Amino acid sequence: MDHPLRRPEEILAYRPLKQMLASKPKALWTVGPGDSALSAMRLMDEKNIGLVVVMENKAIVGVVSERDCVRRLVLAGKSPETPVADIMVRDVVTADIGDTFGNCLKRMHDHRIRHLPVVENGVAIGVISIRDLLSEAVAHHAKIIGELELERMTMLTSTA
Repeated sequence: MDHPLRRPEEILAYRPLKQMLASKPKALWTVGPGDSALSAMRLMDEKNIGLVVVMENKAIVGVVSERDCVRRLVLAGKSPETPVADIMVRDVVTADIGDTFGNCLKRMHDHRIRHLPVVENGVAIGVISIRDLLSEAVAHHAKIIGELELERMTMLTSTA
């Protein structure tokens, strides 16, 4: 049976981030460096997200995750009114909209992080999480399994 060649975006590792983000709601949840840690935690709770981007003058200056709140606020004995700037991660690892699934997964693994703010032309447009990548992988593999099952059934019925 002939196997059609797959386009790069059909191969999971080469799937463009732009294509993956198209199925996600368009939202970028942000706080300012002067906002309280409590307000950042409330936003994360309200939106059911694990990370907010810290923006100042339309530029990413940091990120704050649930983990940062626990480690740098609660365990450090700081007040919930502590400014986000005091607990945020400043060296932000980002992904460009032109990156691929494989690039994002490797970057997350290499930096031991679970979220990547996504930028387009230097402007933050969203965040992709390890859960988003996992969902993409599960959907991709379900499609491949379906194709293989169909191919197997076609082979079995054509030889009968």
